[in-house]
Amino acid sequence: MKKTLSDLRSKKQLKQKISMLTCYDYPTARLQDQADMDVIFVGDSLGPNELGYEHEKDVTLEDMIHHLKAVRRGIKNAYLLADMPYGTYDTIEAARTTAMKLIDHGADGVKLEGLELAVIEDLSKRGIETWAHLGFNPQKHIEASVHGKTFETARSLVEAADALQSAGACMMVLELVPEEVGALLTERLLIPTIGIGAGRFTDGQVLIAHDLLGLTPKKLRHAKDYGQLDQHMLTAFQHYVKDVSSGMFPEKSNLRHMDQDELHLLRCYLLK
Repeated sequence: MKKTLSDLRSKKQLKQKISMLTCYDYPTARLQDQADMDVIFVGDSLGPNELGYEHEKDVTLEDMIHHLKAVRRGIKNAYLLADMPYGTYDTIEAARTTAMKLIDHGADGVKLEGLELAVIEDLSKRGIETWAHLGFNPQKHIEASVHGKTFETARSLVEAADALQSAGACMMVLELVPEEVGALLTERLLIPTIGIGAGRFTDGQVLIAHDLLGLTPKKLRHAKDYGQLDQHMLTAFQHYVKDVSSGMFPEKSNLRHMDQDELHLLRCYLLK
């Protein structure tokens, strides 16, 4: 059954955790959906993790739509969230256009970063499910660092979260904040919170799929490696190179043959 925002909100009320992962392609989307993922997220982490870009800021709306469409094809049940790329919601009009394009291409909701109150208010009034994102914001901050470690910075996060909820944000991602701040905001807010590096007590968790699978060279404190898939892939590629070089691939089981009579006709034709 298709998961909706109401389902995610019900999970908060029932104190059931919400699962969420990034996704950028059809086969991964299909597997995540089969795993009963609650939220599948086409994030701007697409840039450095999939497209080889230097930064999330380099991702364009065209990039996002291309991958969103592929992910949409692989999903039957999960809620599909899409990031609004850097520079595409600088004005209310631009944000409206961006959000509608993402919704038209299959997103159930959109996410933006920072204290964009007017944008969130406008989109939510138009019935667009708009997620907020506080703490470390890759589109706005140069280096990853923990936000909210002091009273003053934590108070700023609380005030921002209150304002975003009042403006109409339907969910909130908390990235790289102390566990205590994540817990307090989750208890305070009526809307569900999703943590990444925000401790154990948010309403749900999100990770970049590449980090979970061990495809990211850098080991991150907030991520857990569930797969070490990089080594499995490297080993498979090395075996393939070796087999091709030595003539061990293709094997007999990989071959297709022509009917002998048809082959005879072809050989005769070539001798003319």
